[in-house]
Amino acid sequence: MADSALLETFDDSMPANAGEVKVITLGCRLNAYESEAMRKLAAEGGASNAVVINTCAVTNEAVRQARQSIRRARRDNPGAKVIVTGCAAQIDPQAFAAMPEVDLVLGNQEKMQAESWRAPALQAEGRVRVNDIQSARETAGHLIDGLEGRARAYVEVQNGCDHRCTFCIIPYGRGPSRSAPAGDVVAQIRRLAANGVSEIVLSGVDLTSWGGDLPGAPPFSDLVRRILTLVPELKRLRLSSLDASEVDDALIALFANEERLAPHLHLSLQAGDDLILKRMKRRHSTRQAEDLCGRLRQARPDIAFGADFIAGFPTETDEAAENTLSHVDACDLSYLHVFPFSPRTGTPAARMPQVKPPIVKARAAALRAKGEQALARHCESRVGFAGEALMEREGFGRLADFTPVQLSSSIASGIVRVRVESAMSNCVSAVPA
Repeated sequence: MADSALLETFDDSMPANAGEVKVITLGCRLNAYESEAMRKLAAEGGASNAVVINTCAVTNEAVRQARQSIRRARRDNPGAKVIVTGCAAQIDPQAFAAMPEVDLVLGNQEKMQAESWRAPALQAEGRVRVNDIQSARETAGHLIDGLEGRARAYVEVQNGCDHRCTFCIIPYGRGPSRSAPAGDVVAQIRRLAANGVSEIVLSGVDLTSWGGDLPGAPPFSDLVRRILTLVPELKRLRLSSLDASEVDDALIALFANEERLAPHLHLSLQAGDDLILKRMKRRHSTRQAEDLCGRLRQARPDIAFGADFIAGFPTETDEAAENTLSHVDACDLSYLHVFPFSPRTGTPAARMPQVKPPIVKARAAALRAKGEQALARHCESRVGFAGEALMEREGFGRLADFTPVQLSSSIASGIVRVRVESAMSNCVSAVPA
């Protein structure tokens, strides 16, 4: 569970205008990228008067949100065709097809195929068009040249996952790991930079597995090096969620030597107790994660770390939960993304002895409180800092280390020089420098 652990909603909640295709994105950065690709394919294919819900399946709550969004889409867009796709639709297409609000269910492969978005195909009979995702062998077949309304662009370089963490349903929605060729990725980033995009975020389900299926099995660090070398006009490259077990020496060296590589990493840690990590079938130990953070901080002193954590995993004891809280300090994390454990049917963890829901809720609250303290401490440490911020909207941006910035200026986009004057609990206040 890497990028797919980052649950967000990208929805302007406005009715679709006649003739347009509106896309509502639930879930991860990869979904955000693919939604933009679908919007482009729909426009090229002549699709119209439709609302697409790109679903997430990472938790039961994500599936509940998908159903809620579908009902709202039908209510707010009478007469429009409601199309459901994404991981939840891939995993359980019949459940969504049974909803009276749904006109069509598309699989994760089908949603990225041009023919799916041609008007005749959308009008054809059949409510479910979902094939076996395990047969997928290609990714990023439709590269895009920007993200509508976004200050940064996400580039899909990898999809799918070959690992089987005991809590995770995502491999069944995304299929096997597959990589976009480095040449295609570089060409796309060059186009994006030429179009004025200041920051590129490399995205994938299991990002550090990039290259394993390509000739010669190049490491992920090789892709990062090639991008920075071959696209010198790119101002900033950011990496999204990484597996702590797959960060190699070459990538650490790039953080030390390449200022354009953003000093920020989001790590897929999930727990801070070794027995729980084994039961999750994670591939790192707490010591390895702590050593990695230490090595990266030595290479790049200004680096900041975020991490995903699951609270209340089956068999988790009070001691194991305390170990995870201590792990946050040992890794010196600044941003926490906390999930209360949610058993997903079909995963081994759903069959393990479960922690009682009130305890899961309390442990998630304790982890979130720990995260709030960590972020407040991080923001305080940035007072007096002078550097660059990428503006996401008027008055709000992020420093290179992902620190949220409120800016006393009307600047709405692009990278600007700022000076941090004060800190709040979850952001800093800055002025143009």
